[in-house]
Amino acid sequence: MRKLSVFLLLLATAEASAQAFTPAEMARWQRQAQRVSIVRDTWGVPHITGKTDADAVFGVLYTQCEDDFARVEDNYLTALGRQAEVQGEAALYEDLRQRLFLDSARAVGIYQRSPRWMKDLLHAFADGANYYLATHPTVRPKLLHRFQPWMPLLFSEGSIGGNVSVVPLDRLKAFYSQPKKTSWQAPFPKADPLRADDEPVGSNGFAIGASKSASGHPLLLINPHTSFYFRSEVQMTSQQGLNAYGAVTWGQFFIYQGFNEKCGWMHTSSQADSMDEYLETVSEQDGKYVYQYDGKQLALPTDTLTLFFTRDGQRHKRRFTTYRTPHGPVVGQQGDKWVTVKMMDTPLEALEQSYLRTKAKDYASFREVMRLNGNASNNTVFADNSGNIAYWHGNFMPRRPAGHDWNQPVDGSTKATEWQGLHKVEELVQVKNPASGFIQNCNSTPYTVSGPGSSPERLSYPPYMAPDAENYRGINAVRVLSRKKAFTLDTLIAAADDPHLAGFEELLPALFNDYQLTIDAPGGTAPEGTAAAIEVLRGWNLNYSAISTAQTLAIYWAERLQRLARTRLPAGQTLSYIPFTQFVITHTSPEEKLTALAETQAELKRDFGSWQVPWGEVNRYQRLTGKINETFDDTQPSRPVAFTSSAWGSLAAFGAHTWPGTKKRYGYVGNSFVAVVEFGPRVVARSVVTGGASSQPASPHFTDQAPLYCEGKFKDVWFYPEDVQKHVEKSYHPGQ
Repeated sequence: MRKLSVFLLLLATAEASAQAFTPAEMARWQRQAQRVSIVRDTWGVPHITGKTDADAVFGVLYTQCEDDFARVEDNYLTALGRQAEVQGEAALYEDLRQRLFLDSARAVGIYQRSPRWMKDLLHAFADGANYYLATHPTVRPKLLHRFQPWMPLLFSEGSIGGNVSVVPLDRLKAFYSQPKKTSWQAPFPKADPLRADDEPVGSNGFAIGASKSASGHPLLLINPHTSFYFRSEVQMTSQQGLNAYGAVTWGQFFIYQGFNEKCGWMHTSSQADSMDEYLETVSEQDGKYVYQYDGKQLALPTDTLTLFFTRDGQRHKRRFTTYRTPHGPVVGQQGDKWVTVKMMDTPLEALEQSYLRTKAKDYASFREVMRLNGNASNNTVFADNSGNIAYWHGNFMPRRPAGHDWNQPVDGSTKATEWQGLHKVEELVQVKNPASGFIQNCNSTPYTVSGPGSSPERLSYPPYMAPDAENYRGINAVRVLSRKKAFTLDTLIAAADDPHLAGFEELLPALFNDYQLTIDAPGGTAPEGTAAAIEVLRGWNLNYSAISTAQTLAIYWAERLQRLARTRLPAGQTLSYIPFTQFVITHTSPEEKLTALAETQAELKRDFGSWQVPWGEVNRYQRLTGKINETFDDTQPSRPVAFTSSAWGSLAAFGAHTWPGTKKRYGYVGNSFVAVVEFGPRVVARSVVTGGASSQPASPHFTDQAPLYCEGKFKDVWFYPEDVQKHVEKSYHPGQ
């Protein structure tokens, strides 16, 4: 293994020094390119057709590189654990974390064992990207001058990082940066991605059954919340039965969230517990480490990882001695125990499942693909043209023995805490064709997924299957989907953009109550000017609007109050949004709430000349450079956006804040690719992306969808060839 790692390192170094493709490679790629047709419609969306699935994969990688090569490369730098070679030493421990779980040497071995059909796709992936580089010599990669067919096995699910990203970096760094392993006193429960001080990310998925559809055909909403421009919109077809449309994460060769002519799938980020931490009893004997297991002392496997990073323009390297047990790599220390992490470790099955579900034809075939158990980070909302809607909470789900708190690290020295295989798909928290006629998931509990009386029963499942909390989006989604009898594509879009901000249903009454208590008290007075602000807030209907001054006041005030309350959270504690809102209410005094309101008024007046500022004047969409790390400028054109952070219950999510040199807030995360689909005899769909299909400012498709996006409007999806041909901007083969 180590020799292979060294070989790959030397190979990568050699490739970095020259971008050389042989005449034989070029001839082979040119032949394949002639079997691939790319039609760009008038929105710049690529419709890729190949003779084989591999041809379509070749084409999709080529078009992704055309539209945003920087993001394709960046995702693989992350997957390869090589970001520090570009970003510098600050990224070194992120690279180490990635490499602890899966490195290139192991990916090569998995590739070599892959079935022939998967190898064909993997080669097509590499060939499509390399052919782009070969035909675009002015493109200068940061590091990856040649793509290899094994690379997608490092990046097999739809969300880059996957479960690895929740392993705490501070603990990892503390362990691996010290020559001696000192005691780590603070407890480290499993990471909670819903930290109260983070902008929430995730997704919304809605499915409407035939009983609640005006046409009698199931409907599906696909609404991922990611960093902006995280995925591209494409269609992939082949003569081997592939015909999928939707969102592709840059550098991947499958439709991650989308649909084909028979069914559609939407993934939302899941809190389903698919990984565990183990406390290992490690000691030193004769200068070597051993760990205890089942009453025996066993040699602790070690390895040496060499990572490179840049500093002051120079390339440096650092060697790490790493450790692992059969549970997984050591990622830190708690007290006198070493902490290992066990998680899904089946890259081939994960990639197979990600691709094969795009060719499913109905509920039964989709469920059959799920039996690969290769999805550890997502829930699934599903609809098909046979009239079915369905939901599964998670997929890769270890079966754990009872009697342990799986929210905390468990004893790694005993067989009593070992996983007992995986739960079957039928055993997952799920629902099919609920009586309510709808399914929703907004990164919230599955026990309200179809409303009262139609959702799964919590007591029917082990607690580790669905520890997810409720959130304000989930509350509003149930409300919106319950109250309408029949949906169309238009009314489903309206439901997805419902403006109610349920997060203020508790916050503002608490403010009003404390204000009244203050002024009613003997000699009580509120800060100057807050009476007028209270009246503005009392008159607000809690709906977002670009012209609402109350929304601006409420959000700025609530953010200020949250920052204060965060300082009072017990050390190491994190809360999801509803409990945190309740914590904010109970852990801030009436005086503090009113002082925060007065300070908010002063802030708005200082920055914008008045504390009564329409939300659309401060909450803006702007895209200037197309770079991964966008810059923002108050003096440059931008667009107003009414919807806001999903922390407040906004179903359409737009996370924004001020940036260096700006007073206005600019969006960076939230709605990305959004689509609604009707599964009748013919698929009818509409979609919108954050800005446009291209990352190049000179392209007409850089921000051509921004007006639709900012106003909650959608464009028609041209799914069938005869419709695509009516809206052709350009037709070509790769390389032309």
